[in-house]
Amino acid sequence: MANRNRIDVWIDRLTNSIVNTISGDSLPTDVIEVTTQDLKLVTKSRGWNFNWKGELKKGGTKVYKLTVVNNSDIIQGLISIEDKGDHIFVNLIENAPFNIGKKKLYEGVPGNLFAFACKLSWDNGNQGFVSFISKTTLMEHYNKTLGAVNVFDKRMVIEPREALKLIKQYFPELK
Repeated sequence: MANRNRIDVWIDRLTNSIVNTISGDSLPTDVIEVTTQDLKLVTKSRGWNFNWKGELKKGGTKVYKLTVVNNSDIIQGLISIEDKGDHIFVNLIENAPFNIGKKKLYEGVPGNLFAFACKLSWDNGNQGFVSFISKTTLMEHYNKTLGAVNVFDKRMVIEPREALKLIKQYFPELK
């Protein structure tokens, strides 16, 4: 599919959950499959960049939300993935509007979502392999932050060693 969005989320910091930028508190998170009801407030008029309702309707695609434990109504970020059989493909990933820029509320959201994709791949028996199409200007950033490697054109892959690092960082209960 040539029209796929390129991943252009900034990995602000790899944490072990998400971190409040004001207090420095680290909050445990849940990643939960999204429902249509969840997306009622996820609109362009509220600052979201992508059509997540459309993404949810695509066949073979699953959308997940990152929330703080015991507060599943406030979406911190979203990820759209496809299980390709031998790896997980990330179609889209987005921080909530209040987690972007200098005045963001939480750090660690995109890293948390990529770690979830790696964990899902690992749980499916695919050694954590995750791929995505990157914006050209962010390829080096994804290499440095996620350990993703460029395999061809703008396709990036997170391989098992780097996937396991992310999984252990964000899912310490699996150590």
